[in-house]
Amino acid sequence: MTKKLIAAIQWGLKLQMADSGSHWSYEGESGPGYWHCLSEDYALCSRGQQQAPIDITESIKADLPPLMFDYRPFPLIIENNGHTIQVTADKAGSLKIGDNAYQLLQFHFHTPSEEAIHGKRTDMVIHLVHQNSQGELAVVALLLKTGDTTNPFIETLWNVMPKTPGKPEQHDVQIDINRLLPTGKNHYYTFAGSLTTPPCSEGVKWLVLKQMGTISPKQLAQYHEVYTENARPLQPLNGRQVLSSN
Repeated sequence: MTKKLIAAIQWGLKLQMADSGSHWSYEGESGPGYWHCLSEDYALCSRGQQQAPIDITESIKADLPPLMFDYRPFPLIIENNGHTIQVTADKAGSLKIGDNAYQLLQFHFHTPSEEAIHGKRTDMVIHLVHQNSQGELAVVALLLKTGDTTNPFIETLWNVMPKTPGKPEQHDVQIDINRLLPTGKNHYYTFAGSLTTPPCSEGVKWLVLKQMGTISPKQLAQYHEVYTENARPLQPLNGRQVLSSN
C-alpha cells in the first residue's frame, strides 16, 4: 500500500470521526448517490472498484487465521457526530490477525446493517474500526438482530446516548467490548473494501462475523429516535472474492 493511499485512508477515518459539520448525509442531494459530487476528495464514492458495503452471496472457503481479540475495559467516551453514534475506544486493546496487530480506534452503529448476507440486511450493525502501525484499517462488522432480551452492553451506551450532534462526552463508567463479542468470533467472511462514508477510501480489510448479536426491539427503537436509517446502499463486487473461514 502506498504512502499516499495510507494518508487518504487516515484522512478519511478522521473525517468519519469528525463532528456534524460534514456536509454529506444519507438522504436528498447530499445523500449517497451524490457523495461524489460534493467534493473532489469523494470521487472514489463513484469511481472506486472495491467499495463497501457489499451483499455476500457467494464465498470461497479458505484457511483463514483466527481473530485474536485482546480487548480490555476502558472509560466510555460517546458522541453523536451527526451521522452515527460513535464510541472512542483507542485504549480498548487490539485485534491480531495472523502476524498483523491492529489497535481498536472506535466503534459505531448503522441501521439497518450496511452488509447484506444473501440479499438480507439485519436490523443493525456495529463496526469496530482498527488500525495497524502501517496505517492500514481493519473493520470488524458485528451484525445485530432483534431478540427477546435486552442487550446489557447496548443498554449501558443507550443510557447516555446523545440525542443531538455534539462533542464527545466522557462518562464515569467502564465498558468491556468482550461482553459484546459472540462465542463464534472465529467464523467470519473477509474481503477487500473501503470506508462506507466519504471519502470512501479503499484498502480497508473487512471482517464480517457470521454469528450475530441481539438487541431488543425497544433498544432498536431508541436508536431509531436518533437515526432512522444511516446505511450506505450496497456496492458492486466488481470481481472481488469473498473468503470464508469455514
